[in-house]
Amino acid sequence: MALARLALLHLLLAASCCAGRDFIVGGRGGWTTHPAEPFNHWAERNRFQVNDSLVFRYSDHGDSVLAVSQSHYDACNTTDPFVRLEGGHNVFGLARSGPYFFISGDAKRCQVSERLIVVVLAVRNGKDSPSPSTTPPPPKSSYPSSSPPPVPAPASQSLPTTPPPPAAGNPSSTPPPVTNATVAPPPHSPSSASALRGGVLAFLVIAGAIVLGA
Repeated sequence: MALARLALLHLLLAASCCAGRDFIVGGRGGWTTHPAEPFNHWAERNRFQVNDSLVFRYSDHGDSVLAVSQSHYDACNTTDPFVRLEGGHNVFGLARSGPYFFISGDAKRCQVSERLIVVVLAVRNGKDSPSPSTTPPPPKSSYPSSSPPPVPAPASQSLPTTPPPPAAGNPSSTPPPVTNATVAPPPHSPSSASALRGGVLAFLVIAGAIVLGA
């Protein structure tokens, strides 16, 4: 039972939200050539929404209501209307947002003042209203900026250093050039050879004497 009541309540709320209001065009004077207030002034004082309705009341003697384009409205052109309403009492439903243009089916009445512009407000609810757009964060990068990482400069190569040239006034500081030729030993002098020969002979004499005495 409780569920049935809850469902009925939801239906009533939905019907109340979707049901529009009825607006009698021109108020008590209705759709006529001499309204108490100009029709467009009357329309500016009201707020029309989708599902609202316009009620046209007028005399059935040669009058009617035409829904037309803006160009037909400006020229009071009664040919090729979108909708033609006749009979003295009509209800026109506002099924979309935007402007609507109405004129009398009699061009002379239209030229006097019997025409109307109604602007229906756009639908604004939780579903139709645009949600604030969020910008995704930029992708993370291993470098702090989009430029490539700096390339380290190559290490400076050590260049061989050239020894300074010798001083001009000191020729002895430069070593003599070394060659691969074999250096011959100095020759023995005659005096040293004869002395060596004499020493050997004396040694032999002494050794012979010792042998003979034994």
